[in-house]
Amino acid sequence: MKRKQMSSAETAFSSAIREAYGRREEDETLEPIILVDKSGTPVGRFNNGDYVIFYDIRGEREIELTASLVDPNFNKFSINNKLRLHFVTMIEYDKRLPVRVAFPPGEPLIDTLSEVLSKHGLQHLKLAESEKAIHVCFFLNGKADQPFPGEERLIIPSPPNLSNYDQKPEMSIKQVAEETIEKIGDPRYALIITNFANVDVVGHIENEAAIKKAVETVDYYTGRVVEASLKAGRGVIVTADHGTVEKWLYPEGTIDTGHTDSPVPFVLLLPDGMHREVTLRKKGELSDVAPTILKLLGLPQPEVMTGRSLLLNYSPPKDKRVKNFLLLILDGWGLNDEQKGNLIAQASTPVMDELWGKYPSTRLRASGSAVGMPEGTVGNSEAGHLHLGAGRCVYSDRVRIDKAIEQGTFFSNEAFLWAMRGAKRDHHPLHLLGIVSFYSSHGSLDYLFSLLKMAADVGLKEVYIHSLMGRRGERPESGAIYIENVEEETHRLKLGKVVTVMGRYWALDREENWDRVEKTYRALVYGEGRRVKG
Repeated sequence: MKRKQMSSAETAFSSAIREAYGRREEDETLEPIILVDKSGTPVGRFNNGDYVIFYDIRGEREIELTASLVDPNFNKFSINNKLRLHFVTMIEYDKRLPVRVAFPPGEPLIDTLSEVLSKHGLQHLKLAESEKAIHVCFFLNGKADQPFPGEERLIIPSPPNLSNYDQKPEMSIKQVAEETIEKIGDPRYALIITNFANVDVVGHIENEAAIKKAVETVDYYTGRVVEASLKAGRGVIVTADHGTVEKWLYPEGTIDTGHTDSPVPFVLLLPDGMHREVTLRKKGELSDVAPTILKLLGLPQPEVMTGRSLLLNYSPPKDKRVKNFLLLILDGWGLNDEQKGNLIAQASTPVMDELWGKYPSTRLRASGSAVGMPEGTVGNSEAGHLHLGAGRCVYSDRVRIDKAIEQGTFFSNEAFLWAMRGAKRDHHPLHLLGIVSFYSSHGSLDYLFSLLKMAADVGLKEVYIHSLMGRRGERPESGAIYIENVEEETHRLKLGKVVTVMGRYWALDREENWDRVEKTYRALVYGEGRRVKG
C-alpha cells in the first residue's frame, strides 16, 4: 500500500483545522467543522432517504454511532425519529444493526482458548477495565459475544469524566489488580486472564510524563499480582498484545503516538522454582500463547489451533503439574533494544527487568503477517487479543479488503452497488463516512478513494464526505494534510465534497459516553459545529 503524496495546497477546511491546532486542539479531539453555503446553511447533512456507507473496519468503536443513525428505537439521546437512512457498513459491526454489510464475517472461529477450556469443564475468569473489556471478552473469544459455559467476566469501569487519560495515567489498574489478587487464591479458576490497559491507552497521548507514569504503574502492579500468584501456587504468563511507547519517536525525532511493529515479551513463572526445569523456544508469535497454556494445563491442542507451544522441555509428573495459571496481558508493552525514544526503557521498571532476567522468557511477533495483517504493518489490540485466544493466524478484514481492491472485486461489491445505484435511482446523495488516515486500525484513505472512484463509475453526481480524524501513529498536523489529499482527489474525479471534519474522539466511542456520540450525531444530521464556507 503506497502512501499518497501529501499536498501543500491549503483549503478552507485545512485552514480551519490549522486554526484549531493554534487553539491547541488535536486531530483526535477536533471539534466538528461543518461546510456551509453562502447563506450559512449547512451542506450535505444526513436527510431522510439518503444513502450512507460507513467505510471503517474493526467495528467495535463504530457500533454506538451507527445505532444512533439507524435504530428507530434508539433512546440514549434525542434523535430525529423520522430519519430513515439506507445504510451500509464495511464489515459487520453488530449483527443486530439494520444495515447491509459489504464484507460480512466468514465462518466463526471454533476451538479458541476459552471454548477449549469450557469443553473440558474448566472454569476461567477474565478481568479488565472497561476501556479494554471488548478485547479481553469479544476479540479474545474469536469475536464471540457470549461467554462460554464456565467463563466468567469481571469488568472494572475506567475513570469517568476525563477528556484524556493522561489526566489519570493510573486509570483503574489498582482495582483491576486488587480484584485479580482476590481471585488468584480461588482454585476453581484454572485460568485467570487479566489486562492492564495503561501503556496502550495513555501511550496514544502526547504526554511523556504521563506515559512514563503509566509504564511504572503497570510495572508496580505486575509485581503485586505475580507475587500473589506464586504465593498461591498459581503459575503466571506475562505477555502483551502489541507494542506502543517503546518506539515513541520517528527517526527524525517527531513523536509517534501509534502502535509499533515491535515484538512483545513472554515470561513464564512457576511456583516453587519449577521454572528452572523449563526451556522456551527462542522466537514465537502471539498465536503460540494459547497452545502453550493448553500444554501447561495438560489439555490436548485442537487441530484447528495451528500455533505451536513455546515449551521445549516441560513434562512434570502429573501430581506435580501446576493446575492453575494467570495470563497477564500488559497492553501495549513492546520490546525495543534501542534506548532513544523508548519510554519503557526510560521509565523505572524493576519488576519487569527482574522477571525478564530471572525467569524463562522469549520474544513474540505481534505485528504484520504474524497477526493476519499485511507484512510490515503494526500490531493492534484487536488483532493481538484475537491471536492470543485463537491460537492460529486469522487473516484480518484489512487483508480481505486490500485484496478485493487489488483484484478489482471491491468495485462490484453488491452492498456498495446497492447504495450507489439506489442513490442514483432515488435522486438522493451518497454519504461516505469514516476515518481519514494513511493507515489506521479503523481504515485507510484507500477505502475512501476506491469508493469515490466507484461512485464516479456508477455516475453519481452528489457525494458528501464526512471525515473522522485521529493522530495515532500519524505525524503532527497530518489531519489537515489528509483533508487536502481528499479534496485533491475529489477535484481530480470531479466528484465528491468534504462537508464534515471532526475528531474520532467524538464519533468512535465504545464506553457509552453518549454525550460524545450525540455531538457527532448533531453534526452529521443538524450541522452543529464550527462553520466554514465552501
